[in-house]
Amino acid sequence: MTINADPPRDDVKSTALADPPVEVPAPAVKRPARWALLRRLHFYAGVFVAPFLFIAALTGLAYTLAPQLNDVVYGHELYVDRVGDTTVPLADQVAAARKAHPDGTLSTVSVLDDPEATTQIAFSVPELSADEKVHTVYVDPYTGEVRGQLTTWYNATPLQTWLDGFHRTLNLGDTGRMYSELAASWLWVISLGGLVLWIGRKRAYRGERAARRRALMPDLTAKGVRRTRGWHASIGVWIVVGLLFLSATGLTWSQYAGARFGAALDAVQGHAPALNTALGESDAAPAGGHHGGGAPTGERETDLPAGRTLEEVLAAAGPMDGRRDITIPADAGTAYSVAQDKPNWPVSFDQVAVDPVSGEVTERVAYAEWPFLAKLTKIGIRAHMGELFGVVNQVLLAALALGLLCVIVWGYRMWWQRRPTRADRKAPLGSAPPRGGWRTLPRWFLVVGIPVTLFVAWAMPLLGVTLGAFLVFDLLVGAFRWALRTPAPNLTER
Repeated sequence: MTINADPPRDDVKSTALADPPVEVPAPAVKRPARWALLRRLHFYAGVFVAPFLFIAALTGLAYTLAPQLNDVVYGHELYVDRVGDTTVPLADQVAAARKAHPDGTLSTVSVLDDPEATTQIAFSVPELSADEKVHTVYVDPYTGEVRGQLTTWYNATPLQTWLDGFHRTLNLGDTGRMYSELAASWLWVISLGGLVLWIGRKRAYRGERAARRRALMPDLTAKGVRRTRGWHASIGVWIVVGLLFLSATGLTWSQYAGARFGAALDAVQGHAPALNTALGESDAAPAGGHHGGGAPTGERETDLPAGRTLEEVLAAAGPMDGRRDITIPADAGTAYSVAQDKPNWPVSFDQVAVDPVSGEVTERVAYAEWPFLAKLTKIGIRAHMGELFGVVNQVLLAALALGLLCVIVWGYRMWWQRRPTRADRKAPLGSAPPRGGWRTLPRWFLVVGIPVTLFVAWAMPLLGVTLGAFLVFDLLVGAFRWALRTPAPNLTER
């Protein structure tokens, strides 16, 4: 039996004896001058601002649990024991709340579309007005039983108010607001800077299939700082859109940048229209009434004005789902205000003014008629608070917070891993990227970049102040190192 086979050739090595493939490093890529400047800015911002971002992410993560914590801590106040077939008239519920809370002025009666929810009846008291808080009494709508009372802030329970204040101000008042504004001001800069650096590094591996496949995933085969940088960059890219959203929405109600944003909305008439509740003299309700309720308030003898019942006021306002807040008229010349609060998608925040005597609608402000910027701002804020898509919104925010925490930890770990470890060059931490990148920037970049930077610094004052501080610090470091390298002149020689 003959086997046809090619004879062995000396010029061809056996596959079994071939050398293993060697990973060829990416070719050196000439970076534009702005690359070095961006790396140095990203480094400084990451080192000095990251602690503020870490606290904001940690407190924001805690706030995402607020709805569930509310149900656990305040379940007795917020919910009824048993859903009944009929409800007690709202006037009787107000009377029960007044009996339990004889002080203060009745301000709001809130009815929720959840059949298990209690009716929330708020009383304003002078000692809480400075903090915009009220005493809220919770009444079982089926039995008229008072379930309890809490000090609330814009319908938020004490625990939710504390978590919100901890996230926004660390519960330190206006001074603490600067921490969250500083974090929000730099978050978009760090996020966009990191994205640009990631894109630039990805281009360095153009044409390599494995590198392209790892573009959005960390390289698990890498070691040391390369592996840490892979996790830092990949997770950062996955969450960059969410971080930009949190930065933008967080700045809208900040102390200084928020004031600039509010002024811009005023200039373009981008605020939500206000509801006019003033009545003409012929429409004014007389003092006193037949609904009863307790202590005298305002110019009336009872908590509720004479005329239509609260149920009739709700019916006149029209169909509304979600929470309905009925603001009680402060005097005879003011109408009822019924404000819808439905933050879940599709959102709706209609407002209606109802004459307490005739029951006619005197004005209606529909959410559909709000300016686009007002709608965008409202939706953005509610999404930032985790209310737009319910539990899904909470999960997304929690994932963003956890991702940001991890990215920050990996960033500091890279700083640690890049420290010199040689015996003659040991250092406790890694050095910053090289200085002097701005000297090689093209003139057009400076002509465009400087005015843009000045405008951003004006729009976001805390960003501008800290950016100036970084520049001064960098100049001082450079001057100090230059002085160490320059030998002192010998003044004894002439």
